[in-house]
Amino acid sequence: MEKRSYRLSDLSRLLDVPFKGDGTVVIDGVGPLETAGPTQLSFLANPKYRPKLDSSRAGAVIVDPSVEDVGRPMLISSNPYWTMAKAAQLFYEPPPLAPGIHPTAVVSPEASVAPDAALGPWVYVGPGASIGSGSRLYGLIYVGRGVRLGRDCLIYPHVSLLDGCRLGDRVIVHSGTVIGSDGFGFAQDAQGRSTKIPQTGIVQIDDDVEIGANCTVDRATFGKTWIQEGVKIDNLVQIAHNVTIGRHSIIVAQVGIAGSVTLGSHVVLGGQVGIAGHLTVGDRVRIAAKSAISHSVEPGQDLMGVPAMPQKQWMRHYAAWLRLPRWQQEVAALKERVRHLEETLARTQTSTEDESHGNEC
Repeated sequence: MEKRSYRLSDLSRLLDVPFKGDGTVVIDGVGPLETAGPTQLSFLANPKYRPKLDSSRAGAVIVDPSVEDVGRPMLISSNPYWTMAKAAQLFYEPPPLAPGIHPTAVVSPEASVAPDAALGPWVYVGPGASIGSGSRLYGLIYVGRGVRLGRDCLIYPHVSLLDGCRLGDRVIVHSGTVIGSDGFGFAQDAQGRSTKIPQTGIVQIDDDVEIGANCTVDRATFGKTWIQEGVKIDNLVQIAHNVTIGRHSIIVAQVGIAGSVTLGSHVVLGGQVGIAGHLTVGDRVRIAAKSAISHSVEPGQDLMGVPAMPQKQWMRHYAAWLRLPRWQQEVAALKERVRHLEETLARTQTSTEDESHGNEC
């Protein structure tokens, strides 16, 4: 496959940012300041890395408007990191997979596969399923009965899309993930014996969602588990039945979200956050790694800790915790002083009583 390349002036137009310098410079990739070569584009997102820019071999660089001329062609962006990401997308090509259905794939005659979709080796597509235009399924993938997969999706090997689930356009699902597994629903009798509650709902995943490797998104008991537009989910995340994750939220690795939780839009969950069931987390809440959420959270808060509390409050508690050894020593010293004072006072009282008794005699 021919390597993609663009003139800097073309990149300026495609990325909707102005440029300075020679617009005819040809760029064929993106790289960090330390290793980018003369035909690559780099970026300066943090001023502390300015010295690295001076020694960089990059052919052009993305910089903030406040950065003065750096002696090479520049793209000027108020958010260099964002512009770098958009530029990298221009050069990225997913792993090659020719349109069409591989001879080893098994596709139900009742399924619908767009002519320009690509199905790799050992893909199974069940009855009533539909695969949208331009979507790529890379192999060893299970697409269950009635699954709807939109346009330009990337589904990597060993993914299971179970019956009835709906995925929008440009959804990316990485290897080992299961969409639509049964929610953990059981009822118990008086003897503590469990009986399964059938999980009859679905999972709905909206446009531009990306889900990492080895995640599980459980189908709803009734209705749907819903991951809304633009959500990005890291590896090893568990999303239980009937959870709703609001638009453009970010879920980092090893998060566990219990059943019937509702997350607002633009929520950020750090690694290993746990959220108890039936709670609501408001828009733009940020929760630090390893925190435990046991109550609903109002919008716009930053939380951390176990149990989670407002960040400033947790920091005060943490500062106090660090002082505990010194306080323990101070309390021990105070106790010793009190003991000495009590002994001294007791001796003084005894001496006074003896003197008083002698005078009476």
